[in-house]
Amino acid sequence: MNKTIFIVDDHLLIAKALKEIIDKFEGFEVLDICENGLELQQKLQNTKQVPDLVLLDISMPVMDGIETSFWLQSQYPDILVLALSMQDDEQSLLKMIQNGAKSFLLKNVHPVELEKALNTLIRNGFYYPEWVTKIIIDSIGKEKEDKKMDVKLTDREHQFLAYCSTELTYKEIADLMNCSPRTIDGYRDQLFQKLDIKSRVGLAVYALKNRIE
Repeated sequence: MNKTIFIVDDHLLIAKALKEIIDKFEGFEVLDICENGLELQQKLQNTKQVPDLVLLDISMPVMDGIETSFWLQSQYPDILVLALSMQDDEQSLLKMIQNGAKSFLLKNVHPVELEKALNTLIRNGFYYPEWVTKIIIDSIGKEKEDKKMDVKLTDREHQFLAYCSTELTYKEIADLMNCSPRTIDGYRDQLFQKLDIKSRVGLAVYALKNRIE
């Protein structure tokens, strides 16, 4: 069954071009196009088929991407949000990620990378290009970094963290570590608490920043 997508962008030519490209990708189907966040709200509240993903422009009239992503995170947390922007604006990028966006791409992205991003989003729940990861890492405050550097990790937690920065699923990590998925959930939850982190993206960023591999 195809993974379904809503595109939210006030530039209809861009939105329609994206739809045409994505509809050619195997396993994906664009269900609808919305011109702003308010229109997306109205359509989601009146549809029986909630999409798996939303491709969300940041700069839009009426209700922009930052406000829309915050609403989606609170009302439809299972929808994966891929943010789209014309510019690599660091402040907007970080706000979108804080509001639950699981990927961030520029609108001039090559179709090959867009397809990779969509597949990785479905597979792992997030996808960030290297330049986005660098911005996330650089944004981590020094005080929080020092606090986390003092945390003592077990060998198994260290090994699990290294795998978190790859494209492996939790089940695949469990197989490589010769343990059950429940044990992996335990490592994840322990690290969430130890490192004051709330998502796999945070674990991956921590692993990259501290050169855990």
